[in-house]
Amino acid sequence: MTALRSIAAEAAELGNKFGGTLMQPGDAGYEEARRVHNGLINKKPALIAQCRDASDVADAVRLAQRLGLEVAVRGGGHNVAGRATIDGGVMIDLSAMKRIEVDPERRTVRAQGGVTWAELDRETQKHGLAVTGGVVSSTGIAGLTLGGGLGWLMGKYGLALDNLVSLELINAQGELIRASTTDEPDLFWAARGGGGNFGIATTLEYQLHAVGPTITGGLIAYPFDRSRDVLSLFRERTSSLSDEQILFATLAHAPDGSGVKLAAMVTCHCGPLAAGELAMRPLRQLGTPALDGIGPMQYCDLNGMLDAGYPKGAFNYWKSTFLRDLSDDAIRTMIECFARCPTPMGQFVVEHVHGAAVRVGIEETAFPHRQEGYNFLILTQWLDAAMTDRCVAWARDTYARMTPFAAAGRYVNYLGDDEGGDPVPAAYGANYRRLRELKSKYDPKNFFRMNQNIRPSV
Repeated sequence: MTALRSIAAEAAELGNKFGGTLMQPGDAGYEEARRVHNGLINKKPALIAQCRDASDVADAVRLAQRLGLEVAVRGGGHNVAGRATIDGGVMIDLSAMKRIEVDPERRTVRAQGGVTWAELDRETQKHGLAVTGGVVSSTGIAGLTLGGGLGWLMGKYGLALDNLVSLELINAQGELIRASTTDEPDLFWAARGGGGNFGIATTLEYQLHAVGPTITGGLIAYPFDRSRDVLSLFRERTSSLSDEQILFATLAHAPDGSGVKLAAMVTCHCGPLAAGELAMRPLRQLGTPALDGIGPMQYCDLNGMLDAGYPKGAFNYWKSTFLRDLSDDAIRTMIECFARCPTPMGQFVVEHVHGAAVRVGIEETAFPHRQEGYNFLILTQWLDAAMTDRCVAWARDTYARMTPFAAAGRYVNYLGDDEGGDPVPAAYGANYRRLRELKSKYDPKNFFRMNQNIRPSV
């Protein structure tokens, strides 16, 4: 009870100057505010600090320091491992921080840490501009960017983090620091890939590019018995894609909830529409598709096209790894495993990375995965809690069966919270030692540790 009184007293004192909202268990709005996207996560913070600006974030950090409580940071709340919330600590919630400032002449945008990709795209597309973002538009910009940022424009313009111009972060002392190639360049290097290990990103500034508003893209699906043909065609097409085109493959279920399994490809071509139409033609060479949604479309619509398949509150369990290659044996194993998928919301996604995203040196940013190739994601979702054990077991078994085809690297944004050993070194590869050294410099007491944690070197 003493600890609870201390929290209440400190919160009451801070509340006199706090611009946002402070909530404790039992307060109105607390139950909704503590929930994150993954329904499998059910944590209860001792205090939720819903911030309105960077000053609120700084105050919340200093409050947590005084109380000796751990901190979790919520932007969009999509992190599958549930690192945006915490039991018994302070959730610093940025979701109300929505300011977006587009400079169409400089082709830049400044956005606060609670902005989602749907919100950012809506504002930048008013000027025919965009930056590489997530493929589910309700994802927060900060978490996705700081961990990497695979997206529809990465072939032409690189990852989301490759387009960062500057960051404003609140450090473990509650101070605002600007990081760029000229201001705190070591911190800027570490933040581009290091996730939330180095501070709380309150403002992100991106370089924008001329995109859309109409691009060529969409989804084409074939019956599941054509899976080998679809994945083989995907492998063939990704061997020679232009920078303007991104192509992902997926084994998934029909969107009507029928449970019918499909083999599909999802694509975006951000170049001229005529070139986009030519690039789409080979995807139709397998005969009559079960679904053909490829054609000219608004860039914002493409980014929201998959949203319905990822409803908030659904139970999620993911496993992922980069692949050495997409061999015939890997394809066969994927198909065999997906045939046993126990949930009509489960899917495999094979993300192809190429172009500008891999023309960055391994040591230029903290994100080290700069080889052309494939990232394989087992994305297990379900709505019935009684299915949890079965769905998790299927994902783990599939991951084990795919291990012979795995490369050493892991994408930090997809790491779960039950990994054997420490997966973080594999997420950072050759950059891990420097990241640990910089963690010692910028956060030596590891205050920011509710993440895929980079521990200080000393």
